Amino acid sequence: MQLDILNIEGKKTGRTIELPEEIFGVEPNNHVIYLAVKQFLAAQRQGTHKVKTRAEVKGASRKLHKQKGTGGARKGNIRNPLYKGGGTIFGPKPHGYGFKLNRKVKDLAKISALSVKAAENSIIIVEDVKLDTPKTKQVVSMLKALNITASAKKTLVVTPEYNDNLYLSLRNIPSVGGAMLSDINTYDIMNSNYIVFTESAAKIFTEEPVEA
Repeated sequence: MQLDILNIEGKKTGRTIELPEEIFGVEPNNHVIYLAVKQFLAAQRQGTHKVKTRAEVKGASRKLHKQKGTGGARKGNIRNPLYKGGGTIFGPKPHGYGFKLNRKVKDLAKISALSVKAAENSIIIVEDVKLDTPKTKQVVSMLKALNITASAKKTLVVTPEYNDNLYLSLRNIPSVGGAMLSDINTYDIMNSNYIVFTESAAKIFTEEPVEA
């Protein structure tokens, strides 16, 4: 898959980059994408919900009246779940919602998600953005030049390493986020309308793996 490298003004630089087909051109596996997104969202849940059982609510522990001879139903103490203010039966308890996915499944999900975006022509390669200080206005101009409306389209800007000035600039723009290439996940990819790779980040895909 060959893409043009654009400058921050949205114009072609005359350079291109060949993205590997084994990452950006595979047949997407929708089920593993679903599993990876489900795992990510489940991990975000705090799971701190809690109700009080009959052992934890306020109230005396004495038996309300004797077992037999009253003509009424048998009763325990006032903390019985049948009474107002009593404990809750089978209520929620704190627990985690996370679940495990094998590394190969997560890798396949990420590759499938990138292939989906590549098929939708939603991947853009832009030359490295260098900012001396945080400049939100400059980044907004760059996105407009790339035909991305920040207020209407979710965009993920991917860099090879942490770029403090760029991330601070992106932080003030609605629906736009930044991430390092090593940190992006399937949810980030699928939740974005456009993926903007800086030139240095995109070139990592073309590098030959180093043998140990």
